[in-house]
Amino acid sequence: MYKTIVDFFQDGGVFMYPIAIVLAFGLAIALERYIYLTVIKSNNKKLLNKLIPLLQKSDFQGAYNIVAKSNHAISRMLGQGLARMKTAENRDEIETAMEESLMETIPQLEKRTHYLAMFANISTLLGLLGTIIGLIKAFTAVAEVDPALKGEILSTSISVAMNTTAFGLMAAIPLLFIYTVIQTKTTEIIDSLEMATVKFLNLMSKRK
Repeated sequence: MYKTIVDFFQDGGVFMYPIAIVLAFGLAIALERYIYLTVIKSNNKKLLNKLIPLLQKSDFQGAYNIVAKSNHAISRMLGQGLARMKTAENRDEIETAMEESLMETIPQLEKRTHYLAMFANISTLLGLLGTIIGLIKAFTAVAEVDPALKGEILSTSISVAMNTTAFGLMAAIPLLFIYTVIQTKTTEIIDSLEMATVKFLNLMSKRK
């Protein structure tokens, strides 16, 4: 199997290397984003489980003391709301402060994720470009050979040229799948932050 993979890679020509580099960058970003989002989601859930009982008891100072010691996304957002409660005259001012914090958090959650879709497209295009160049070379090479050998040489050359397209697709498909997974995970976190905002505002309104 190892020899088959090596032969497949070598037969593909020089365009196999940039596709491999693009795939490596994509996988590195995917791994970093997945770990980052998993940690964020876990931390937000743990912190929210601590805060909800305090908010239900209207212990807003206790909740503020907890979020003040943390730098998690949900801590910054609820911290803004709890801090604004001291001076705000209505719910809208508190909601605006929390939405502002959420708008600052969203770009951090979505950071670098769009590169995965871009790398998938690039790997596909590189594969097609490698195939086209390979076909051009193949037809050029058979132009001056014995007609009896043209069919065999051309079929072999085309087979080799198609390796880049195959490898490009092999890189693009998992990158697109991972992109979807990361996007879904990001959306779940953003939805949980928005839900936390609604819960906080509702609990605050009940207190009033």
